Amino acid sequence: MAAVQAQVESHYRSEIVERLRTSGGVISFEGITLKLAKQFGFCYGVERAIDLAYAARKVFQDRRLFILGEIIHNPEVNEQISTLGIKNLIGERREAEIDDLTAEDVVIVPAFGTEVSTLAKLKERGCQIVDTTCGDVMSVWKRVRQYANENATSIIHGKAEHEETKATSSRAIFNGHGHYLVVLTLDETDYVCDYIRRGGDKAKFLERFRGAHSPGFDPDVHLKTIGVANQTTMLRGETEEVQRRINAAISERDGGAGKNFRFFDTICGATQERQDALREMLAEKTDFLLVIGGYNSSNTSHLAEMGEEKMPTYFIRNASRLESTNKIVHYDLRLKKEIITENWLPPRPFIAGITAGASCPNNLIEETILRLFALHNITLEALLAA
Repeated sequence: MAAVQAQVESHYRSEIVERLRTSGGVISFEGITLKLAKQFGFCYGVERAIDLAYAARKVFQDRRLFILGEIIHNPEVNEQISTLGIKNLIGERREAEIDDLTAEDVVIVPAFGTEVSTLAKLKERGCQIVDTTCGDVMSVWKRVRQYANENATSIIHGKAEHEETKATSSRAIFNGHGHYLVVLTLDETDYVCDYIRRGGDKAKFLERFRGAHSPGFDPDVHLKTIGVANQTTMLRGETEEVQRRINAAISERDGGAGKNFRFFDTICGATQERQDALREMLAEKTDFLLVIGGYNSSNTSHLAEMGEEKMPTYFIRNASRLESTNKIVHYDLRLKKEIITENWLPPRPFIAGITAGASCPNNLIEETILRLFALHNITLEALLAA
């Protein structure tokens, strides 16, 4: 790990961001003020995952290296991992099949973890496994395994199609008799709560949650005892509301709170720190917000949602999306695609807020900062001399 640290830093470090961090997170020059959130960018779990991938390449120089999908949800970082000769085993960019692996091959498990069945296949092949799963994710796995042992159904607040939620769901049924149900929105939660209170049309329930429940799930049976968990990158307030509503429904059904409901705080600490830091920034005078990160990053998407509630917010993958002072290309969370907004940049003086998800490296933040100044013909040399 120590041997690859310099290599990792050369790819992702930023002098400008470090200077900003140590000087209070604000830079102001010629009518442009940039405020960087107090917590942003790479978290410990992401740094560890990337370091382990680089270290694996160094240790296993003469062996084939593979990875189970994306190591994190950032396209630039994943492209960099690919340049190390690490081939993908999962997803649209799949370059090999698990069935073709041998005991001589090395497989990296990404920070989100992987499903129990996938891990079993790798062990059957005899592969060397480099597991970069985040500790916070493994804490959730421990909790849902406990729920299964207690014959409690895990209701998981998250995105059913997300790699982390799939990995967690597989742990919820690990002993052969556990069950799970994934809810994403409060509307879905209310639907479940209504069924808990009054029952309903089982076929309609199962159709609504198609692809988001365990095999053999029966709402008439498996909503009796519930334990709530979550994808670690969700909004804490929303997860707490899911917990509250389900607890209220069970209490109403059972005539009071009791043994049929349990929960545990499984929100990632770094996710919460970034949300808290952005909330603090949004309470200050700011004209617009730039959120930097991968569009499929859950924690980054939630930062963009928070910003949109308060001010003009632009969720961008990287600095190239700031095309001019009149045109920005950014991701629309509702349309789930990039859109173009014109006349987005207010005249000087203005105050811009910047934050980034836990999977966004500092070099992408620096490039965005420099691009915003470059749109006004302000160079890096001028900023450094200021």
